[in-house]
Amino acid sequence: MGKYFGTDGFRGRANETLTAIHAFRVGRFLGRYFARGSYDRARIVIGKDTRRSSYTLEYSIAAGAAASGADVYLLHVTTTPSVAYLTRTEHFDCGVMISASHNPYEDNGIKLFNAKGEKLEDETLRLIEDYLDGGSLPLATGADIGRTVDFVAGRNRYLAYLLSLPRVGFRGMRVGLDCANGSAFMIAKAVFDALGATVLCIGASPDGVNINAGVGSTHPERIAALVKTEGLDIGFAFDGDADRCIAADERGNILDGDAILYLAARSLKARGKLDGGGIVATQMSNGGLERSLSRENIALAYSDVGDRFVYEEMLKSGYLLGGESSGHIIFRKHATTGDGVLTALKVMETVVESKCPLSLLVEGYHPLPQEKRSVRVRDKAVATSESVLCAKAKAEGLLQGGRIVLRASGTEPVIRILAEGEEAEVCRAAADLMEKAVSAAEDLA
Repeated sequence: MGKYFGTDGFRGRANETLTAIHAFRVGRFLGRYFARGSYDRARIVIGKDTRRSSYTLEYSIAAGAAASGADVYLLHVTTTPSVAYLTRTEHFDCGVMISASHNPYEDNGIKLFNAKGEKLEDETLRLIEDYLDGGSLPLATGADIGRTVDFVAGRNRYLAYLLSLPRVGFRGMRVGLDCANGSAFMIAKAVFDALGATVLCIGASPDGVNINAGVGSTHPERIAALVKTEGLDIGFAFDGDADRCIAADERGNILDGDAILYLAARSLKARGKLDGGGIVATQMSNGGLERSLSRENIALAYSDVGDRFVYEEMLKSGYLLGGESSGHIIFRKHATTGDGVLTALKVMETVVESKCPLSLLVEGYHPLPQEKRSVRVRDKAVATSESVLCAKAKAEGLLQGGRIVLRASGTEPVIRILAEGEEAEVCRAAADLMEKAVSAAEDLA
């Protein structure tokens, strides 16, 4: 991770650690850097989520890019995967998504995509960081100054693309959607309505400050409760920028990204579409996923945490399916990044075609007990302190063959703790031990 850019872009507190000045300078760099090809003028597309601060960052990036000579196309409120898709299919030089994903509204972020719709290369990010720390670039003048273009039509093209993917309609299905008061609040319902489903929505009234607030993929209990109380067939919860999806079956059981990977892998294999015979997951995925997939003769490769690393491993291995337990699922045939709405469509397609309830389709997935904690810290280096590493060894001893994963978040000032083993009570004890150790090290730092 660099000084400004982590595993999922430049993220920070709006107008504190991520300001309009940062955004303007990012735009200045992008507008100049991407004018190097066969065109004299770079073309950049920008989308944003529903945070109040997204407007400031959107216009700042657009102003900076236009001042460097780029033409900037504004999608307004849309999803991260739609920006990646349109960057690739509409031949933009660069795509920008303004979002802090699942973080609270006080945070925001800048995600960058190359012309292939992939996360921007580390080398280019380092050049941006160098410029942010005091570099200079010439301003465009006269007829070379860029312009901004309203590009709502691009969002409609993405909607049309999503509608083209399912092989079946959803008529007769009753579906719950939790849009996290974020980017999916218009797109998701429109897609499911058009495919014939009866849709009930929550988290679909954004006001600029309620994004992810008690709703969405980080609060899947809300969609699970809606499915149970309303007698729905299925439910899906997205995060703030809709690149994650968590499902709820007809009984109100929550199915995370690992369960969705299991379902999707079996479905692809049954249709002879599981190229390479395997999928990609991360170190945070449940150990039960590998066991369950092995019974289906499906291989599992591992990547670092972050959907960009999942995608890179998919390219390396040749696999077409990969994802994270958090709900980032990548169907490489259709997308270059996690896409929550696309994932929901694929799960729905499997349910409708099989004529089976979702609970039956994941019966063969047997997750191991896990306990997860997140500890906010001032300095992520505490994760490697001697006292924390000593506690980790003790916790692993408690688990007797289980595992402890301790990692610094690439998107928040947080240390992630995962304890996994054969008994839930022992996992809780191990996680408690680690949480106390990290907190104590933070107090001493």
